[in-house]
Amino acid sequence: GAFGGFGTTTTTAGPAFSFSAPTNTGTSGLFGATQNKGFGFGTSFGTGTGTGLGSGLGTGLGFGSFGTQQQQTTLGSGLFNQPTQTPAQSNQLINTASALSAPTLLGDERDAILAKWNQLQAFWGTGKGYFNNNIAPVEFTQENPFCRFKAVGYSLMPSNKDEDGLVVLVFNRKEVDIRSQQQQLVESLHKILGGNQTLTVNVEGVKTMPDDQTEVIIYIVERSPNGTSRRVPATTLYTHFEQPNIKSSLQQLGVSFSMARTELSPAQVKQLLQNPPAGVDPIIWEQAKVDNPDPDKLIPVPLVGFKELLRRLKVQDQMTKQHQTRLDIISEDISELQKNQTTTMAKIAQYKRKLMALSHRTLQVLIKQEIQRKSGYAIQADEEQLRVQLDTIQCELNAPTQFKGRLNELMSQIRMQNHFGAVRAEERYYVDADLLREIKQHLKQQQEGLSHLISIIKDDLEDIKLIEQELNESIPRGVVFS
Repeated sequence: GAFGGFGTTTTTAGPAFSFSAPTNTGTSGLFGATQNKGFGFGTSFGTGTGTGLGSGLGTGLGFGSFGTQQQQTTLGSGLFNQPTQTPAQSNQLINTASALSAPTLLGDERDAILAKWNQLQAFWGTGKGYFNNNIAPVEFTQENPFCRFKAVGYSLMPSNKDEDGLVVLVFNRKEVDIRSQQQQLVESLHKILGGNQTLTVNVEGVKTMPDDQTEVIIYIVERSPNGTSRRVPATTLYTHFEQPNIKSSLQQLGVSFSMARTELSPAQVKQLLQNPPAGVDPIIWEQAKVDNPDPDKLIPVPLVGFKELLRRLKVQDQMTKQHQTRLDIISEDISELQKNQTTTMAKIAQYKRKLMALSHRTLQVLIKQEIQRKSGYAIQADEEQLRVQLDTIQCELNAPTQFKGRLNELMSQIRMQNHFGAVRAEERYYVDADLLREIKQHLKQQQEGLSHLISIIKDDLEDIKLIEQELNESIPRGVVFS
């Protein structure tokens, strides 16, 4: 059955899950050699010939999530390692099932309440499940199969090859600090690599991450004595960084996490999709694979707990800010291009007008030059043909029913439009009454000022005339001033 992973017990024939009169003859049953109380399930969970709860629940209920796990092959990376189910893991499953279904801690009806409490803790993904006085309690984590706070999201699979040599280093420092000290960082990484002159550390990119962290993508170029160069493979560089002494040196620089950015092989993708992650229901995992919007580029990933959801939310918020920043930059570039386009169009129109004026001037010069050159010569045949064509065109233009009538009609319409526009313009503009009153008041004050100034000038002229008269009378006659 699907519950076979819980092991087998040596029992006599009879009901597989009957608590009325257990006849266990061995001492290694699922819950030990104790008499269970408080549960009257009878024989409705299936009967068998002696595998206890392992086959009883397996044949009766068919819990697929507790099925026997097959041993998975490893692929070198911890992401795809599916460890073999050890006896400790089997005991963990047995203890978890005991804590959720039939605890024997108190030996009375309170065990049923304790079972419900353990189920609630398992659903929440935290706490301890007590079920037996002689066995340590079960530690419930969010990775347990019963935790309800789980979901499946999608992440973009990397497209970089191992030959590209890209390795991601996550620093617990801000992007501004990393960029300002990028050269010192490159030198420090070169020293960690041994200071070999044939190796060169290059920074592929720097990106901001949530919680004041920064992602730095690097690659190493190795130069051979014959002058050729190549990039160190990403897996090789990552393996070197994972050495204990190198890892401690990177931690001193502020590196909290490192990862080789390489694409997944088809075998790795297939193995990852075929095996649901720990604690994720296979039905949900299969539905996630069906709902994948782009199976060639996206891969489903489990989201366990609020902490993982918050981390993904922060990453998405950070990417949204980066996209908005990039959109702002693009918008500024578009505005600048529009301004340049407007300026360029104005210059093109100006150059066209200038070209037309120069063409007319050139044509006038050519006409005068041709007149001087042909002066004294008789009219030639081609010139006569040209004159005839010009006369014909002139006659067509002057014909009342031809182009001249239409031109006159267009000219009359243009004049009418200009007249109407002028009338509308006159009707459109007017002076406000308050503003007109202020203008009149201002002009009145100016007029009064001018009148006062004129009166002063008149008084001064009269005084000057009196002074001149007094001077003339005071000077004796016959006196001549030289």
